[in-house]
Amino acid sequence: MTIEPQDYSPLSEEEFKVYNRAAERMDYFHGFLRRSWIILWEAATSGRRPAHISMRQFLTEGLRFAEHLEIHHEIEETRIFPYLAKRMPEFRTGRGRQAAELLRQHREIHAGLEGFQQYLERCLQGDEELRLDVLRGKMEGWREVLWTHLDQEVKTPGAENMRRYWSKEEMARLPM
Repeated sequence: MTIEPQDYSPLSEEEFKVYNRAAERMDYFHGFLRRSWIILWEAATSGRRPAHISMRQFLTEGLRFAEHLEIHHEIEETRIFPYLAKRMPEFRTGRGRQAAELLRQHREIHAGLEGFQQYLERCLQGDEELRLDVLRGKMEGWREVLWTHLDQEVKTPGAENMRRYWSKEEMARLPM
């Protein structure tokens, strides 16, 4: 289905709420990921773990972040993106450069996430001592793509884009 550019009239407040529901839901979940990342990144870049968090809690926070991000992306890739891809090229799968940018970002994020997660697991198991400079190195390589992705994944299902592909009635049935 090819969507022809149209000149749309401004959305009413009610219409905006209907069409922006997916973006709001995405932003809600991304907020949890952002907060966890910030705790970890601030410690990694300052060289100091937050005083109110024990070492075990800090390591668990990092592993919880990784698990939540993996689950979030799995849900998107198996339930949400295939549904949206029926009409929206931004969510279509494919190989290499044929895949939608959001899916390419998932792969890039997970390439970095794997080393991050393995490091934290080794630290939690006592096989390695946590070094915040090493943690920073495990985060730096995919930090930019993660933050770009978190923003883009909220913007893409925003009201102005969703109205191009879906009716108000269909928005109520989106799997989000």
